[in-house]
Amino acid sequence: MSTITITAAEVNKLRQRTGAGMMDCKKALTEANGDIEKAIDILREKGQKVAMNRSDRQAKEGSAIAKISADGKKATLTVLNCETDFVSRNQEFIDAAEKIAEIAINGNFNTLDELKTAQYGGGITVEQKIVELIGKTGEKMELSQYEFLKGEKVFAYNHPGNRLASIVAFNKADAGNLNETGKEIAMQIAAMAPIAIDKDDVTKEAVDREMQVGMEQARQEGKPENMVEKIAAGKLNKFYKECTLLNQDYIKDSKKTVRQFLQDNDKELKITGFRRAVIG
Repeated sequence: MSTITITAAEVNKLRQRTGAGMMDCKKALTEANGDIEKAIDILREKGQKVAMNRSDRQAKEGSAIAKISADGKKATLTVLNCETDFVSRNQEFIDAAEKIAEIAINGNFNTLDELKTAQYGGGITVEQKIVELIGKTGEKMELSQYEFLKGEKVFAYNHPGNRLASIVAFNKADAGNLNETGKEIAMQIAAMAPIAIDKDDVTKEAVDREMQVGMEQARQEGKPENMVEKIAAGKLNKFYKECTLLNQDYIKDSKKTVRQFLQDNDKELKITGFRRAVIG
């Protein structure tokens, strides 16, 4: 039985297309009897096996990227995770994270799963590209977050290093000084990590949890039982102040709340939604 000879040029060609190691490329080409497309599939399968082997690993590094559409009415937020900051600083990983963010903003995806099945290019999907990267790096990777907002005007903030990002939508596009205001609010969201726009937007589950925690703390401090609920309500108001966007202190002027900052610029201006992502 004849054995096919794999040339260095063929190995290099496959390496250029996939980024895989020389020995991996040679083995894949040999297994594929020199068929480069089959060899690419073999390398992707190898990547899938790596992904399965890394399923118990934690992917806490990566890249968070916020984008806005050309018309300023749609914003997206994507997070691509990996295991180490060494890989997150690799140019191919950076390029992939950026391209996925571009696919997200230019597409019309309602869910993370829809984005994963979108075409990445070169005949592969976003998810297949991630598997390919897993095969090259040996690290667990995942597209862990996809968010989008639509509004009359949207803004995005990307912190240097792409470890923190936010998006925010407003109810009007013609508010006074909106470009500056929108940027400031996006930065506020990134820095202060609110969980809701206002008190009424906090889920009942979150309110009940805070009340229970506050009551238990009061009991542990030896407060009278008839005062426990009142003390917990006071703690809940502090929670609203710290964790709801409009009630937070404005980061650039603690003498006013975010609500006051907005009203100072335009009394009719309202935040209709926001999202935030952080690496780690």
